[in-house]
Amino acid sequence: MHPFKRIALGLLLILFLPLGISLAEDPPRIGGGEARGWRSMPRHSAGLAPDPAAFADTAIVQVYAAATYGWRGYFAVHPWIIFKRSGDTAYTRYDVIGWGRGPVVRRNHAVPDGLWFGAVPAVLAEHRGAGVDEMIDRIETAIASYPHADEYRSYPGPNSNTFIAHIGREVPALQLDMPANAIGKDYRPLHDPVGRAVSGTGWQASLLGLLGVTVGIEEGLEFNLLGLNFGIDFNRPALRLPSVGRLGFDNAAPPAEAAALP
Repeated sequence: MHPFKRIALGLLLILFLPLGISLAEDPPRIGGGEARGWRSMPRHSAGLAPDPAAFADTAIVQVYAAATYGWRGYFAVHPWIIFKRSGDTAYTRYDVIGWGRGPVVRRNHAVPDGLWFGAVPAVLAEHRGAGVDEMIDRIETAIASYPHADEYRSYPGPNSNTFIAHIGREVPALQLDMPANAIGKDYRPLHDPVGRAVSGTGWQASLLGLLGVTVGIEEGLEFNLLGLNFGIDFNRPALRLPSVGRLGFDNAAPPAEAAALP
């Protein structure tokens, strides 16, 4: 076989194998899914957020991500962040929503740990207790400083993943490692192509989220080609793949008190 054909075949395998794994894990539903209409998809609590009343004296931060609605869910995720200060008996939720009028950053748009149009979220980061109130102060500052509050593009960004990635960069104590299929997390404008990785534990170079590389303790080594991310996580060994996100050890760490804030 000609070397060029071998390279092309290898690239196709790299691109479509993760999609095949994603489809195998969640086959398309006959007569369901998008045909039901997004308004009828369940949005109830997934039972992942600690009872805020029972933990009234505890400050808590959680970051979630769930498969996006419909066929896009085989390629990308939608993330959001919730938090409560010590003394609060309810959570505050923030995420970016691409439809509707006005600023795209929405407060309390949905149930704190609700299903995202039928998709069960996963916990990407969680912190409780000492130091978390101060972390929440920094999170709110990061939300207020988000530079794309009036613009949204599902691909390559800025989008909901760009928003949560911005918080991760501004608040390294979150120790946030977003999955490879969080398309938009690597979006950086042309005037700012190099900077801190999402986790705050490394660095990245990226052109509009379409071409780049990230190196970090949490992310490992990750390459971005046209918004598709490939890499390897050495911290919690796993392959970082498009569609799948990660293949290997779970990246969710147990709940922890906030890391020391610089």
